[in-house]
Amino acid sequence: MAKRIDVSDLDIYYGNFKAVEGVNISIEPRSITALIGPSGCGKSTFLRSLNRMHEVVPGARIEGKVVIDGQDLYGSDVDPVDVRRQIGMVFQRPNPFPTMSIYDNVVAGVRLNSTKLKRAALDELVERSLRAANLWTEVKDRLDRPGAGLSGGQQQRLCIARAIAVEPEVLLMDEPCSALDPISTLAIEDLMTQLKERFTIVIVTHNMQQAARVSEFTGFFNLAGVGQPGRLVEFNPTEKIFSNPDQKSTEDYISGRFG
Repeated sequence: MAKRIDVSDLDIYYGNFKAVEGVNISIEPRSITALIGPSGCGKSTFLRSLNRMHEVVPGARIEGKVVIDGQDLYGSDVDPVDVRRQIGMVFQRPNPFPTMSIYDNVVAGVRLNSTKLKRAALDELVERSLRAANLWTEVKDRLDRPGAGLSGGQQQRLCIARAIAVEPEVLLMDEPCSALDPISTLAIEDLMTQLKERFTIVIVTHNMQQAARVSEFTGFFNLAGVGQPGRLVEFNPTEKIFSNPDQKSTEDYISGRFG
């Protein structure tokens, strides 16, 4: 089940440094939300706070709330590992486990969650996840080969298959196409459009055209100056952001005047 995410009064810190300040946003289920803005304005930091990956960095913490269907993800009784299972992540550079086969890459997360599945069930899961990632026909005859032997675009789709195999409710993608060629990029964009029927998807992208093509909603992050915290300047339907934004700085960024 895709889930809605409500973020309120979120401040994100690295030690004493406030990296992101005062984010209020509601992310709709079964849709793609794109986060855009210049480098260093806190988009990826914000994204990582949504599945508690941020706090893996020593001294990193948040203040405020991230609530998914009524549950505060930072509540004292919440296990961060459960949060990361519920909210999957795909990174900028494809990162299949290099020593593992394609098959083992897909089931890695499921095995980590200690579910003892029979081989037939695992086989079915691998096929279902690779089909969902539009990779099955390309790799079905070489599932025992290393995942690292695939092309960059295939590796990224393998990482998406691995992320969705554990059946998360939300999929976070941190510039998933920035290391890929245009053809692989379009394949990933097509895939995102299909996956949003099942998942809530949040994507950080530096590619304006990509945000305009794939997302229903767009958030523009910016910072007032060096050493200042990043802020969510504007959040609106993508069509409005790109045609008639509320803020002048959004328009300036989208039209290439800075960033």
